[in-house]
Amino acid sequence: MRQIDPDFLALPLRRLADAALQRARELGAEHADFRLERARGETLRLFDTRLEGSMDADDLGYAVRVILDGTWGFAAGIDLTPDAAAAVAEQAVEVARVARPVNREPVELAAEPVHAGVTWVSSYDVDPFEVALKDKVGLLAEWSGGLMAHPAVDHVSASLMQVKEQKFYADTAGTETTQQRVRVHPSLTVMRAAGGLFDDMRTLAPPVGRGYEYLSGTGWDFPAELAALPVLLEEKLKAPSVEAGVYDLVVHPSNLWLTIHESIGHATELDRALGYEAAYAGTSFATFDKLGTLEYGSPIMNVTGDRTAEYGLASIGYDDEGVATRQFDIVRKGRLVGYQLDRRMALMKGLGTSNGCAYADSSGHVPLQRMANVSLLPALDGPSTDELIAGVERGIYVMGDKSWSIDMQRYNFQFTGQRFYLIENGRLTGQLRDVAYQATTTDFWRSMEAVGGPNTYVLGGAFNCGKGQPGQVAPVSHGCPSALFRGVKILNTVQEGGK
Repeated sequence: MRQIDPDFLALPLRRLADAALQRARELGAEHADFRLERARGETLRLFDTRLEGSMDADDLGYAVRVILDGTWGFAAGIDLTPDAAAAVAEQAVEVARVARPVNREPVELAAEPVHAGVTWVSSYDVDPFEVALKDKVGLLAEWSGGLMAHPAVDHVSASLMQVKEQKFYADTAGTETTQQRVRVHPSLTVMRAAGGLFDDMRTLAPPVGRGYEYLSGTGWDFPAELAALPVLLEEKLKAPSVEAGVYDLVVHPSNLWLTIHESIGHATELDRALGYEAAYAGTSFATFDKLGTLEYGSPIMNVTGDRTAEYGLASIGYDDEGVATRQFDIVRKGRLVGYQLDRRMALMKGLGTSNGCAYADSSGHVPLQRMANVSLLPALDGPSTDELIAGVERGIYVMGDKSWSIDMQRYNFQFTGQRFYLIENGRLTGQLRDVAYQATTTDFWRSMEAVGGPNTYVLGGAFNCGKGQPGQVAPVSHGCPSALFRGVKILNTVQEGGK
């Protein structure tokens, strides 16, 4: 396992924290926490083998959050001196004093054991920021050039997003954590216009909490996927448009992860379920009174939240409230049994301890209740994807994510994908175009008849889950096996778009 970078450890972390927390105590705060963050991000974009854009950002700062007389206060700064940190603590306390007269719900936090002097580093081998820029651009250009050489490809776009996030946290209870994690997302898209049609197709390789070794074949076979991509696009352009109707679906993890994200992940954030949060994604149909009774899906549906999953984008050792992270149940045997929590929500609703779902995307933002790696569990002795397909007489096999739409209660939705195949008598008989599947959340998950085994399980995800106002973005993964759904409504997107 890699070590936390020496240049981050060389910052005056403890001196700044001590100054801020001591000043907050002197001013009467019941609780105070200090969080110093450094986040470095680099994005490369190529078009037809040429570098079109390169972004390299490095953000460093710290925040002080307090509870004074049951009221939140928050302030942030960038001056790395103890006097400045103490002044930021004073600002946070003043914010709480100003807000106290209008605060109708006194803030208390669920208890959490003290975690003193602990460190955590994510699982990766090669720090992408230690790889020369020319080498990264060269690899993307080489991949793009290979795709451009195929007669079925007119254009290629390629991108590589990389992030290194470092955090130091300390609070007045005595918790002190230092953490570092890395994530990467390579993506290539091929495009072609032929016969009056235009279409594209993107790689299915998911973003991961790994290092640059991911691009060298650790965890994904990029050469094999890139070799297949032009042929798949050519087939798609020749494919017939789908006939709208009701079909059985076999959904690959490269598509199903996004359905999980929108219809389960956001819906089971407790602040949404309670109506405290509506920005970006609305509230939730899975309200708190349904806990323990809502039949979310079929009895084979088991969903967990997990902040510890290896290579998960939302994985971390301790959250931004000093809570040790863990795995927890959200749906068990089809029934809603849990929510994603922070310390305040856990205590307020009598749910015991937090499950470690507080996160801020920078030192300038207050921590929000954010999504864990929310995942559908495979069946230990479950079928392969081919076996799921073999059990379908008339249906569609779905691969890759594309566009999506869901209402403000996380209930009525529609999803498209990268590739769709017609299933006839248990066999794939060719690609289809213009496909979208539509359902309500509970109808869809209750129609799930079978989930694949561990060999079908893939961890998908995204860097950019949005929430809050001012808006924040968070990385999150969603694992799942292939799964079989019976009797799902299929739309023809061209016909629907023309209405």
